[in-house]
Amino acid sequence: MASAEQATSGMNVPPIVESFNKLEPRQRLMGMVGAALLIALIAAAFLWTREPNYSVLFANLSERDGGEIVTVLQAQNIPYKFNENGTAILVPGSVVHDTRLKLASQGLPKGGLVGFELMENQKLGISQFAEQINYQRGLEGELSRSVQSIATVRGARVHLAIPKQTAFLRDEQKPSASVLVALHPGRVLEASQVAGIVHLVSSSVPQLNPANVSVIDQDGNLISQKKDPLQEAGLNPSQLKYVKELEASYIKRIEEIVGTVVGSRNVKARVAADIDFSQSEQVAETYRPNPTPDGAIRSQQTSETGSTVPGAQGVPGALTNQPPAPATAPITTPNVAGGGAGGAGGEARPFTKNATINYEVDKTVRHTRIVPGEIRRLSVAVVVNNKVDDKGKAIPLSPAELKQITDLSREAMGFNQQRGDTLNVANASFSAPEKADIPDTPLWKDPEAISIGKEVFKYLAIALVAWLLWSRLLRPTLDRLAETKKPETVMTDDGMIVLGGGGEDPQAAFERKLATAKEITKQDPRLVASMVKEWMGGSEPR
Repeated sequence: MASAEQATSGMNVPPIVESFNKLEPRQRLMGMVGAALLIALIAAAFLWTREPNYSVLFANLSERDGGEIVTVLQAQNIPYKFNENGTAILVPGSVVHDTRLKLASQGLPKGGLVGFELMENQKLGISQFAEQINYQRGLEGELSRSVQSIATVRGARVHLAIPKQTAFLRDEQKPSASVLVALHPGRVLEASQVAGIVHLVSSSVPQLNPANVSVIDQDGNLISQKKDPLQEAGLNPSQLKYVKELEASYIKRIEEIVGTVVGSRNVKARVAADIDFSQSEQVAETYRPNPTPDGAIRSQQTSETGSTVPGAQGVPGALTNQPPAPATAPITTPNVAGGGAGGAGGEARPFTKNATINYEVDKTVRHTRIVPGEIRRLSVAVVVNNKVDDKGKAIPLSPAELKQITDLSREAMGFNQQRGDTLNVANASFSAPEKADIPDTPLWKDPEAISIGKEVFKYLAIALVAWLLWSRLLRPTLDRLAETKKPETVMTDDGMIVLGGGGEDPQAAFERKLATAKEITKQDPRLVASMVKEWMGGSEPR
């Protein structure tokens, strides 16, 4: 036995191995099992933490599309799994976009909608009724796909009611359409988007009036005929947006300039703008007289006509030689019977004179076009908070300060008294902002809290199992390996004599102790006798 121990000690065995060899077989087995469990736990935790994060590839698929997608994923060795409800296919987040592109190249998912590809497989001899039904199905599918392309819409169905054509105008019926849209959670369709869907459907079907198109959401609410007071007043969404942006611009200008005096949190402004969106064009022509008649003559035309008067007649005589009498105006009588004027039977011809003058006339042509969006009136209200003194007490503003703020607001808004603008500035103490009464979502229903809880529970479970293995199995084993029993000794006059040590086999230890006792008895019998006497309670022999 001693030679075996010497051989073992001569091999320079590590202390932990030597201690492990001194354990009982049962303790050795427990130690090996604990070490194996700890290694397995560490490996499982490492693999668990490195598991890829799965993301949604597609959700709410039809069974046909889901089966085709799963087949493609299996063929391409792409790992996948389903969510708890089985309504979505999950793949690793690192390959979700590439997988969608690959599936899209193969026309997946089809979405359960059939478009005009239905017309590609027409059979020979199909009836006209069946052909019309297939065309209507294809048109409905294409319109549904177009509506689904809107970002807010998750799914759509279009139903067309196209009456049969008839030769009798009295019995003619107009087509109609119904559109069912399923929106993404938390999304709504704006009025302009609803109008776009109505226009898309009505433009795709001949003789379909937009008023005959109904759009409803997934909750059954009719959203195509909502009455908007602003639209009933004649404002379209773009005009309404312009009014809101204009009012916001004036509010910002007023709050910025007044906020520099009283602080940005101590002023609130509101603006109501009356905008004229009417469009009008005006053409005016103005004529003014010339300053002088001869100022601007464009053209002048003169024409003259005259008449001839017969000369003196008769035999010269006494009367002829007399001096001429004073001139008198002749009296001309019209020649009615073809006779001439009086006087020796002569005929007088009329004399006329005509003149035509064209003058330039001043003319002004004015073409005026009024651009829509003109401000007809501005109504502005400004509230300023009380100021705080050195002691922290709120005091109202002085009249001078209030007038200064009023003047600043007047200049910032571009006050125009002629168009009827109004401005009202008030000074009051602001109240504390009220907290919105929003019901808190229970912690167990919050998706983010659930996700965090799962991660925390995963790491806590790993830590708990590791602690149990360490405290219940590995640590006791290591303590036994490191434990060194105190050797059995006897006190002699020369010092301490070692009789045995710990950590040995019990039989071997007994034999070694017995051999040591025999050796001591041979070397020093007196010591043994003294020990026996001490045990028996006697005195030391002489």
